[in-house]
Amino acid sequence: MESVVWQGLALSGIFSWIVIACYFHVTNKLRSLLQPWASHHVVRGTSTILKIQKHQHRVLDALFSGLSCVVSVPFYTAFLPLLFWSGHGKLARQMTLLMAFCDYLGNCIKDVVSAPRPNCPPVRRITATKDEEDNALEYGLPSSHTLNTVCLSGFLVYYVLSYIQSEDACVKLGAVTLACLFVGLIGFGRIYLGMHSLIDIIGGLVIGLVILAIWLTVHEYVDAFIVSAQNVTSFWAALSFLLLFAYPTPEFPTPSFEYHTAFDGVAFGIVAGVQQTYQQFHHEAVPRIFTSQLTIPAFLGRMVVGIPTILMVKFCSKALAKWILPVVSNTLGIPIKSTSYIPMLNGSTTEKKSSEIKQSSYIHKMLFFSNQDLFDVDTGIRFLQYAGLAWSVVDLVPSLFSHLRL
Repeated sequence: MESVVWQGLALSGIFSWIVIACYFHVTNKLRSLLQPWASHHVVRGTSTILKIQKHQHRVLDALFSGLSCVVSVPFYTAFLPLLFWSGHGKLARQMTLLMAFCDYLGNCIKDVVSAPRPNCPPVRRITATKDEEDNALEYGLPSSHTLNTVCLSGFLVYYVLSYIQSEDACVKLGAVTLACLFVGLIGFGRIYLGMHSLIDIIGGLVIGLVILAIWLTVHEYVDAFIVSAQNVTSFWAALSFLLLFAYPTPEFPTPSFEYHTAFDGVAFGIVAGVQQTYQQFHHEAVPRIFTSQLTIPAFLGRMVVGIPTILMVKFCSKALAKWILPVVSNTLGIPIKSTSYIPMLNGSTTEKKSSEIKQSSYIHKMLFFSNQDLFDVDTGIRFLQYAGLAWSVVDLVPSLFSHLRL
């Protein structure tokens, strides 16, 4: 009963914040205070970036571009399923939720402040991958790469030290030192690549440390709630829905909301799947890699079976969502548009409003519905697509492993 009460209070609190933020235009007021300050520091930091880029070299270009890929959201999205299948389910689900928390909060701050990235030119910006090109379309403060690296590397160090139960001070100091050096390399690399100013890196570092401290305090409670509490799936569905509407409206549209929607879906799929199958596939006694119960060949077999399966589920989830959501919307009389997924819903009328509607006031649409509002159905499609993918990682694929004795 207590769990149900605090769930209701949490959802009511978020809903109340959405209403208050919309009514008092909190985002615009915060932006008017923070954006000039951040922009000033970005301009001042240009000289520092140019000094660093005087030492440019092809080796450094490749090194820092590679490091940026290693700590990117797509990399973690690909890495986390392998962590689940390796038997370290607790670490995997906690890192998934931490990643979702970092992604949401970091992108919210970016779009509230709407601070520019360093001007290019004079700064040389290196975007070696399509993912980096998309990242360059986002606002700068804070650096997501720095923020994510601080949180995930910090939590990984904490987990490993707890898992091996080492009391050796040298081991602890060495692990923390390596994590700090890695964070430093990532932050320096983002400046070298021309993707961020020094203020963005400092902001990512500070916010990351705050999030990490909070997560280390609450992660055991969150995990216990997911695996053993009541109404977990329904609560998380409502939470995910409210977070979509709570997302702030940026000064100009960016891909940040799309990234959040995808990882919001991943978090929901993981929570729903783990909550249903914890006793079968995710308890602490499951076989773990590098043991006689889960050998390297067996783990490779899991990869061969699991990766094609989750990709197929992702494709099918997207196809089903593209078919179901327009039907449901039309049934409920909700006018919709699609910016990319459904061409026939991207007509001249909606194209004219696309830049305005794609990330316009979501709370306005939810609370003050009018016939002129068009809902971008791509948001729902993207959410369900990634929720289906994540569910398959922790539910469908482990079931296949069980049947195949992998």
